[in-house]
Amino acid sequence: MTLLLLAYFGGALTILSPCVLPVVPFVFARAGRPFATSVLPLLIGMALTFAVVATLAAVGGGWVVRANEYGRIVAMVLLAVFGLMLLWPRLTDYVAQPLVAFGNRLSQTSSQDTSGKAVLASLLLGVAVGFLWAPCAGPILGLILTGAALRGANATTSLLLLTYAAGAATSLALVLLVGGRVLMALKKSLGAGEWIRRVLGVAVLASVVAVAMGLDTGLLTRLSLSSTASLEQTLVDKVGPRGGMRPGGSMAASNSMAAANSMSGNAMMAAAGHGGAPGQGGLPDEGPFPPLAGAAAWLNSPPLTPEALRGKVVLVDFWTYSCINCLRTLPYVRGWAGKYKDHGLVVIGVHTPEFAFEKDVDNVRRAVRNLDIHYPVAVDNQYAIWGAFFNNYWPADYFVDAKGQVRGHAFGEGDYEKSERLIQTLLADAGYKDVPGGLVDSRGTGVEAAADERDVKSPETYIGYERAEHFTGVANLAKDRAGTYTAPASLQLNQWGLGGDWTVQGEKAILVKAPGRIVFRFHARDLHLVLGPAEGGQPVRFHVLLDGQAPGENHGVDVDASGAGKVDAQRLYQLIRQNGPVQDHTFTIEFRDAGAQAFSFTFG
Repeated sequence: MTLLLLAYFGGALTILSPCVLPVVPFVFARAGRPFATSVLPLLIGMALTFAVVATLAAVGGGWVVRANEYGRIVAMVLLAVFGLMLLWPRLTDYVAQPLVAFGNRLSQTSSQDTSGKAVLASLLLGVAVGFLWAPCAGPILGLILTGAALRGANATTSLLLLTYAAGAATSLALVLLVGGRVLMALKKSLGAGEWIRRVLGVAVLASVVAVAMGLDTGLLTRLSLSSTASLEQTLVDKVGPRGGMRPGGSMAASNSMAAANSMSGNAMMAAAGHGGAPGQGGLPDEGPFPPLAGAAAWLNSPPLTPEALRGKVVLVDFWTYSCINCLRTLPYVRGWAGKYKDHGLVVIGVHTPEFAFEKDVDNVRRAVRNLDIHYPVAVDNQYAIWGAFFNNYWPADYFVDAKGQVRGHAFGEGDYEKSERLIQTLLADAGYKDVPGGLVDSRGTGVEAAADERDVKSPETYIGYERAEHFTGVANLAKDRAGTYTAPASLQLNQWGLGGDWTVQGEKAILVKAPGRIVFRFHARDLHLVLGPAEGGQPVRFHVLLDGQAPGENHGVDVDASGAGKVDAQRLYQLIRQNGPVQDHTFTIEFRDAGAQAFSFTFG
């Protein structure tokens, strides 16, 4: 029930967001018409369409997103006709195209008062509006989409999305109730019905133009997130620890909706100790220590349980070994584990995979060894522990006191001082003596070095078609079959392309035959690429170029100054680290051997 209420209120809050503006004119166009046969079916059609598309898109991959794009195009044409009808009712007398005639019948029929056709026509009009409707993905909607992406489509997901849409539809209905009465009063007192209808027609056409230009999922979404996200986050935090939810993003559902923002890593930081009801010592009480059952394996330790850890302070760190944000946090987690292990702290790394290769226990074991991790690591391949914590982030830290209560959390990079102070407080409260003071000096090197966040203008970019964005080239990405690509001669910032023969799969691209290349126009100090060798672990040689030249002193730790390197394991490779001022550059990686696997770019 708590989840449903949260979803409903999250939807209702969209009325405060600028990104709802494109659909308001369509709702106002029903002003003065019977609610049951005209307005209510419109709102139901909108809500149903949004819930269905969002459910499928969260779990169905790119084909749903593309299908919805086609639906949006058809809807824009239909609703543009509807707007023109409001401006010039006699338009259909001069235009004989079938779509126009259908649009006219739809708009005219939906204005009737009582017939079943009026209800159906208003419902269809609502479905059309629903294809254009992209409610802003604040923390609440992001949390729902994350759950859908991680756990698959199910009745709960669909019910939550429908409840969210119902909340938004309720807000729109209230706006119509108030605004519609004002419009009707104007029509009666000023005889302004004709002009009001024309103004609504202009507003409808303006909304269609806004959607066509992407303003509904671009500028308006950014404005909307800044206006309601803090309120939504407060709601989530209030009910989260006791209601079964924690602050959520959409890091695993970023391909689902244009309005949903990927929250992997430093896209959001919740300060340690934020949220929950006050507990002993003024720290929040976020509920009991969730179970640690369901891991595929435990490394550096036998399986641990909350009961066996009672009396210890526990730090649970969710990470995955190809995540650059996790790697940059790792020096601090290692430092805390070493500094406080003899003073009552147990650190548990929960390795929850993003890519399929990260489910390989041998890969995780190798990464744990190479990354010098000596504390216990649970291999959470089925997201069992992740789900028990209702977690939504890489990296994410949860702090548990000696009595088995979660007393704080930290999401993303940064704010390490607060986290360490919380550890010290929990150890002291547990009665441990001689707890070390001060802070660990854990400045990382290589890929673990902190990012230059002041000058990063390139986002994490996936190469597999399920989440690919900003791809450019003569041909589109061919799904799950070999295709020949020509790398573009010039790129705009954050565009990328392929050259050579590649097979693009859902989460990666595989080079069919050598040579092959990937190009990317980026702006950041560091460029990383998650890569894998050929099938069977056969190494792949590559060469890196920066603006067509060897990188020289700007090479990353996994290449030399000439740009030469080798892919010998499935992991993240640092290929560029600029030493001078950060500027726009064109990155090129040329593979000399077939079979190379490319997954995603990250920057820092």
